[in-house]
Amino acid sequence: MHELSGGCHCGAISLTYRTRVAPEDAKPRACQCSFCRKHNSSAITDPSGDLEISVRDATLLNRYRFGLRTADFLVCGACGVYVAAFMPGADDTTGFATLMSSTLDARALYAEAAPVDFAGEDEAGRRQRRREQWTPARLRIAG
Repeated sequence: MHELSGGCHCGAISLTYRTRVAPEDAKPRACQCSFCRKHNSSAITDPSGDLEISVRDATLLNRYRFGLRTADFLVCGACGVYVAAFMPGADDTTGFATLMSSTLDARALYAEAAPVDFAGEDEAGRRQRRREQWTPARLRIAG
């Protein structure tokens, strides 16, 4: 198991990513939706892994939803870095996430992202794909 750390630019959001996939073997994806294109996304996931997203101050976390409104796009309110998309599960603190490889300290080990297009999915299909392919995640927000 590989344990990787990272976070946003200012440190308000930190990440711990545990994955069975070595960074060199990962296949980052560049979603073609308008939000991800504007952020030059390079998403990685491991359904057998684990992601912990820690926010030091609740006022510094921006959650953005659009389209089918099935996930929160987590953006630091201080430095503006898009760190992950998080689809809540049974509660608002656990669920599934796709992580931006650019937020990891080991980002240089990841390949360039390949374009993917999910525009044809309906809400049920999108949620199912995410449950199957995204990383199980916990969102911890202090204060």
